[in-house]
Amino acid sequence: MTNLNDALVLVTGATGGFGRHMTEQFLAAGSRLILSDLDRDTLAAQAAEFAAGPGQIAACVAADLGSADGAAELFGEVQALGAVPDVLVNNAGIGVGGRFDHVPQERWEQVVEIDLVAPMRLCYHFLPRMLERGSGHIVNISSLAGWIGAPGIASYNAAKFGLRGFTEALAADYAELGLKFSAVYPFFSRTPILDSEQFGYTERRRVPDDMITDPADVVAAILKGIRANRLHIFPDRMARRIHYLKRYAPALLGRMLSRVGPA
Repeated sequence: MTNLNDALVLVTGATGGFGRHMTEQFLAAGSRLILSDLDRDTLAAQAAEFAAGPGQIAACVAADLGSADGAAELFGEVQALGAVPDVLVNNAGIGVGGRFDHVPQERWEQVVEIDLVAPMRLCYHFLPRMLERGSGHIVNISSLAGWIGAPGIASYNAAKFGLRGFTEALAADYAELGLKFSAVYPFFSRTPILDSEQFGYTERRRVPDDMITDPADVVAAILKGIRANRLHIFPDRMARRIHYLKRYAPALLGRMLSRVGPA
């Protein structure tokens, strides 16, 4: 079991949809938090908003994870605190919609950089310190798009499939060395990623309201999965349902996904 009470937890993408709920719920669990995102002022405002609680916010670190320098700077800031996270949550992520040839190269490359390469860089920096201590838990927020390919999100699929495989490989590499790993596969949740930029469509593609999950419930399930040291965490009913359809009734899966389309 991973004990979150008094655990030092580093959360990237801390001011986004899942990140805000992670801040609130990790604090409620008694964790000490290092929050990271792009904007220092937004981080400070969020820290002030959630200041009361059993846990505490140990630091806020502004970092742009879209570059190697950003990941190195975040690592350096945490090192300067004399701290090694007990839990690293690679939550920062972006999305973009459109058929692959319609999406500008710089945009799909940015998706892969932030959603896949940044977590790999942070793991590369922090894993040796966790190994020295003999403990640590790394949580990579993938997506159900890490299990099924879907139209209009090819680069997002590539990044999230990659993050899933990366997490599985790390779990195998470090199985006997005291480290734990989790990959999380939420379905579409009511977060800003639903409003990601889209290219090439005459009408904006939207997810039906009855398929969208509550991010607070998703985060609660994520914390439960972390505590249980689950490698694969499906934190909502839609994610579990579609995962099982993919395995046992793939023909039905296409019908379900066809509901995601123009508004």
